[in-house]
Amino acid sequence: MIHARPPRRCLLFTGSKPIVTHSGGVTTETVVRQIAYALLIAGCLMPTGAQAAVKSVVKVETYRVSGNNGAELMQSMESRGPRHGFLARAIAQTRYSVAWEMTWAVSDRRCKLKDADVTLSVNYRYPALAGRPSAGLRTRWKVFMTGVRRHEETHGRIARQMVNAAYKAVLRVKANDDPRCWKAKRQAMRVVQATYADYEARQERFDALEHQPGGPVERLVDRFIRRR
Repeated sequence: MIHARPPRRCLLFTGSKPIVTHSGGVTTETVVRQIAYALLIAGCLMPTGAQAAVKSVVKVETYRVSGNNGAELMQSMESRGPRHGFLARAIAQTRYSVAWEMTWAVSDRRCKLKDADVTLSVNYRYPALAGRPSAGLRTRWKVFMTGVRRHEETHGRIARQMVNAAYKAVLRVKANDDPRCWKAKRQAMRVVQATYADYEARQERFDALEHQPGGPVERLVDRFIRRR
């Protein structure tokens, strides 16, 4: 996410620790990227299962901004961008959710995950230039938005890597002496949560690299408003 009101003059892409709650499954949310994960582990006990699948759905939304120069466009994004918390707004935002449906099989009191259908939904929200800006401003806007999209799509790519890694890990889940699959389901939950934590740390490391002083984000914004 790009913040419109950072603690420095540059725009920051930041991360936060996940908050885990339990309500009919596992939901993990991060405040900054507004990530939500849903793990549906109730499943069905079946001797066989359908082919497992990992699906990805991507949606892009925009909001309109206007201005006669880079500074005015930044102000427009600050006032019209997607909310981040109660006071701040963002310039661009990535949200994603992961939904699981797991099918279990029991043989000789041994529970094993037969398949898992996983859907990753990614939603990008970007500013869209309105009005009739000058040719020079349109050119700088295009360069600026290329950098913004690169950052947000990197978050999306890390999310896809996370889902693929979690999917491969849960396919190995099994438990002996578990006719109702309770132990196996708890194991699946732990595996998925551990994978999420690993990849959320990767998201945070990417953010830290991007918004370090003099880093890619600061240079991108400075070039856009012509501070350099």
